[in-house]
Amino acid sequence: SGADMYPTDLKYTKDHEWVRLDGDQARVGITDYAQKQLGDVVYLELPEVGRSVATGDVFGTIESVKAVSELYAPVTGEVVEVNSHLTQKPEAVNTDPHGSWMIVVKVSNAAETADLLDAAQYTDLTT
Repeated sequence: SGADMYPTDLKYTKDHEWVRLDGDQARVGITDYAQKQLGDVVYLELPEVGRSVATGDVFGTIESVKAVSELYAPVTGEVVEVNSHLTQKPEAVNTDPHGSWMIVVKVSNAAETADLLDAAQYTDLTT
């Protein structure tokens, strides 16, 4: 079933990002649905560590053979980690989207995380 595609320990956004919350740290990537829409990913541009982002801000771009898409911050906070390995091997997003994190944001407003979707809500959105 489609529900199995989206791990229940993750949260999701309407912009097709996933978020793994661990205390005040939010690890962010794009969903299986997003990578399927994009097709083969060839390039990934991510922000510098230390950058501040607000919910809905563009934090980077992902480029596939078909399109260039913007990546949107799911929460407000400071980028404390960036996955530089992924920028060197962006095709990993296609093979393991939910394991291919892009940035970690130190969440400054925990209340915002209540707006994130759970796996069931996200599945409804994409089916």
